[in-house]
Amino acid sequence: MLRSLLGEPPRQNEGILADTMDAILKMIRILQKEIERHRDPSHDLRKLEIWIYGLISSLDELEQCKYAANYFRRKVTHDYLEDMPAAEKGDYARYVYFYKDGFIRVFSILDKLGTVLNELFELNTSKVKAHFSYFTVLRQFRYLKVHPELADQLFDIKDKHKESMSILRRRRNTEIHYMNAEMQDDLWQRHQGLDGKVELENLDKHLNDLEHGYSMVCESLHTVFTYTNQRWKKVKQS
Repeated sequence: MLRSLLGEPPRQNEGILADTMDAILKMIRILQKEIERHRDPSHDLRKLEIWIYGLISSLDELEQCKYAANYFRRKVTHDYLEDMPAAEKGDYARYVYFYKDGFIRVFSILDKLGTVLNELFELNTSKVKAHFSYFTVLRQFRYLKVHPELADQLFDIKDKHKESMSILRRRRNTEIHYMNAEMQDDLWQRHQGLDGKVELENLDKHLNDLEHGYSMVCESLHTVFTYTNQRWKKVKQS
């Protein structure tokens, strides 16, 4: 959708994004067959189907935000807001919008994945914490000592992206609870010297952190649904 608004050709899924989408769609087909076979009187499978469809939409939206943030970042050529012509200020504002939307979506989709994991593997995480996050669900795997193969892979992914995810989490918390995340950078600079212009935050570093967040989402989703699909197949064969 965003690509068409920007005059860009439609996205062609490839690499980890294509593999992740395929794994999720395979899980949906499995659920649909189970619903057909057993009629799903409790509606538990239908609920999972809807939740997992939601993950596809959320992943698509995250990728679009990341793409748009990079698109508008390329149009920002000045280091100081005061030096920008009006058009470039507009492009910078659009970059900020999609960058912030992107890092908020990273944690949103991970928490949705946590809800799906909690349901799929009956982890009962709500007994530990009423409003739990994806990371609480991960710890629940270890606490209950269940599905260690899956848990180890997910923890490895988390650790690989730990530094960037910590930065994104702080910016997400700042954005939601305190002030606009980009204004925190301005505030820090104002404290360094009250005279002179405020230099823009490091846009490329921020986008690199967002890329890590996106990669963590894709890798985590792909790992979960590859594991779940294989496990479901083994159960049906036994």
